[in-house]
Amino acid sequence: MGGAVLSVGGSRVGGMGDCDELLIGQLEFYWDIHLRPRLEGLTDDEYQWAPAQPSWTVHPDADGKIVMDREWPEPSPPPVTTIAWRLVHIGVGCFATRVNTFFDDDGVDAPMFDPRHIPSDLPGTADAGLAFLDHWYGRWHGAIRGLDDAGLAKPLGPKGGEYAEDTMLGLITHLNREVMHHGAEICLLRDLYRAGMVTR
Repeated sequence: MGGAVLSVGGSRVGGMGDCDELLIGQLEFYWDIHLRPRLEGLTDDEYQWAPAQPSWTVHPDADGKIVMDREWPEPSPPPVTTIAWRLVHIGVGCFATRVNTFFDDDGVDAPMFDPRHIPSDLPGTADAGLAFLDHWYGRWHGAIRGLDDAGLAKPLGPKGGEYAEDTMLGLITHLNREVMHHGAEICLLRDLYRAGMVTR
């Protein structure tokens, strides 16, 4: 891109030294312009719609606690996942566990993949799911927006597990991909659900 000047999220940035602004602006633009508006009006039926069998979703366990379907090692191919599963996956895997690991004292001194970083209040309805997603996006966005150059360039260290030598900016880059990847899947599932409802 050389000396080009780009507009990202309302900010004008130029040169290679502004990659942090480009990446955080990329997430802001995707969230504000693409993903979050497409989630308006999400219903409980859509949230739990199983597009294939088997499908992974979120549901109450025997004690009434909301849990996510998962297996490890993951089956090959893995089951198709519902909007509920994907939305909670973004909220937990992209935002909540990273906030709890690197920016918040949740009382767990462990790498970012430790399941103790997962919030205990997973959402079982569409409204609760959107509120959950908004909350954890806000926490993640606020945390990375508050980092200075040294914080962005700092290696993740032991809390990064096998990615200990990666920087926080590298983690932001990875999570942007994840949010956009799963966000696009959610939008497609909404389109498929709507088309199916129209043809019935």
